[in-house]
Amino acid sequence: MRALDPLDLAIVAAYLVGITLFGLRFRKKQRSLRDYFLADQNIPWPAIALSIVAAETSTLTIISIPGLAYDTNLGFLQLVLGYLVARVLISILLIPKYFAGRMMTAYQLMEHRFGRPLRSLTAGLFLVTRAAAEGVRVFAISIVIGIAIGTTNDIVPIAIITVLTLIYTFEGGMTAVIWTDVVQMAIYVGGTLVGFFTIMHLVPGGWPAIHAAAAGAGKLRIFDFSHSFFITYTFWSGVVGGTFLTMASHGTDQLMVQRLLAARNAGDSKKALIASGFAVLFQFTLFLLVGVMLYVYYRQFPSATSFSRSDRIFPTFIVEHMPRGISGLLIAAILAAAMSNLSAALNSLSASTIVDFYGRWKPQASDPERLRISRISTVVWALVLFALAMLAGHGGRVVETALSLAAIPYGAMLGVFMLGVLTRRANQWGAIIGMVVGFAFNLCLWHWTKIPFTWYVAFGTVVTFVVGYIGSILIPPLLNPSSEQKEADLIS
Repeated sequence: MRALDPLDLAIVAAYLVGITLFGLRFRKKQRSLRDYFLADQNIPWPAIALSIVAAETSTLTIISIPGLAYDTNLGFLQLVLGYLVARVLISILLIPKYFAGRMMTAYQLMEHRFGRPLRSLTAGLFLVTRAAAEGVRVFAISIVIGIAIGTTNDIVPIAIITVLTLIYTFEGGMTAVIWTDVVQMAIYVGGTLVGFFTIMHLVPGGWPAIHAAAAGAGKLRIFDFSHSFFITYTFWSGVVGGTFLTMASHGTDQLMVQRLLAARNAGDSKKALIASGFAVLFQFTLFLLVGVMLYVYYRQFPSATSFSRSDRIFPTFIVEHMPRGISGLLIAAILAAAMSNLSAALNSLSASTIVDFYGRWKPQASDPERLRISRISTVVWALVLFALAMLAGHGGRVVETALSLAAIPYGAMLGVFMLGVLTRRANQWGAIIGMVVGFAFNLCLWHWTKIPFTWYVAFGTVVTFVVGYIGSILIPPLLNPSSEQKEADLIS
């Protein structure tokens, strides 16, 4: 297997330097946490929409989704249908609540509704599980760069991307994160389109030949109306499971909620979220079609390289078969997705750490001190994610590994948010009991059953909600602490 030639490596290097310098353009003297973590709520909604898409797209998305289609078909798109439904429900149920309280993190809503202990529990669960899932995503960087430069050393490529992303995230805060996301999304979508047309040109007969071969092999199948809980991608797991999964990831996960809160008002936040859904549909369709095209190509021109995992198919094709210059562009595009996702994670992890924990532990801290600790927190989380990435790399397709890790706690998280939003009867202790039971239930599903991750959030949410509601009826309301604490010092 050959590595990238000097021209392609130069393109990749130019991108890495260029995007870092671009991010540093947004360096300014932030005056408050709202400036640093919410870009002073002065970002236009189209930019936020693109940033949402970039934040949920990582290196593993670009390399694993084509690999998934290569192995199976277009059935993953059934999950995207749920992504669209969930965005409408979040716009109705959660966004108005967040803007009514001028919140900076999703977990402040839990304190206003239930009390401080539940806020700490939900924020702590976010920090642990987001870091674990993000470690898998960061590891995917090493797959791409390792193939590009012909090395199996994971440390160097992960360190390079982590350090460069940290530089502009540290300096520019959320403003730098969002605007670099916009540029990076344009790069990775544009690069993937170039790859799409290049593969189409390399297959004799072009798209008609590809379509005929793929259809004959069942690669263009989208819908599966099976009623089995043990098939990962069906219409029902897509619409129902995808809806619950996205309501949790975009409605209760600080990684996404922080972007929604950066909008100028609730109306703009809703526009950004809905628009991002259609962009995601286009994007996943493109990635899956690339995988189908690679299947047809390698059936006609078998590879001399043995693919140990399907995640390696697309990056290997880029390095071995793309024209000079195009290979570098596509590797840069994949790294663009990696950096946008990593910057989102660093900023959201730091925001929750400072707002949900440090600010409550030391409420008398001045704004300059909070900003200084925020930047230190960003550095610490970069080191944590680097360490977790080095521990990742085992298992199947990395995209499904990451989704599984995220889906286990999401059911408990969404269930407790729904208890707070949809009921008045629920109290804090009932909600805590429900959350613990729901999380344990999903752990059991993951460890002892063959039910796929697409159902984890739906099952976990229902269990959490039902147990939490019953627990609230059984536990006297007098045990529920007051939830009237105000946080004007943190959100000013």
